[in-house]
Amino acid sequence: MAHVKRFQGIPMSKSLRGLCKEEDYVFLGTSQKTTEETAEGTGALKDDRRDQKEERIRRRLEREEQDKERLREIEESKKEKEQQWRNHVAELTSSQEKTLPDRLARLRRFREFQRKVLVEESGETAEGATTVNQLLTRM
Repeated sequence: MAHVKRFQGIPMSKSLRGLCKEEDYVFLGTSQKTTEETAEGTGALKDDRRDQKEERIRRRLEREEQDKERLREIEESKKEKEQQWRNHVAELTSSQEKTLPDRLARLRRFREFQRKVLVEESGETAEGATTVNQLLTRM
C-alpha cells in the first residue's frame, strides 16, 4: 500500500489504479534519478546544439566572406585584363600610326620608280606617258 501513497499524484483513473501494482511503478522511481541526469544531459545537449548552431553560423559567414573575396578577385582580374587589352590596342594603334606614313612614302617611291621604268621602256613621248599613267591606274 505504500505505492498508493507514493504515486497518488499521478493522474490515473480509479480502475486503472487498482490494476497497477507497485512493481509497475518501479520504473518511475528510477525515472526520477534519470530525470535529474537527463536535466543535466539536456543542458549539455542544449550547449552542444548551441555550439553546433554557432559553428554553422561561423562557417556560413566564412563561406560568405570567401565568396565575397573570390568575387572581388575576379572583378580585379577582369579590370586588369581589360586594362591590359586597352594598353595593347593603344600600342598597336600608335605603332600603326607610325608605320603608315613610312609605308605611304615607300609606296609613292615605288610608283614613281614604276612610272620612270615604264616611261623609259615605252620611249619618252607624250603618248607613252599617258599610256604609262593608264597602266599604273589599272594596277
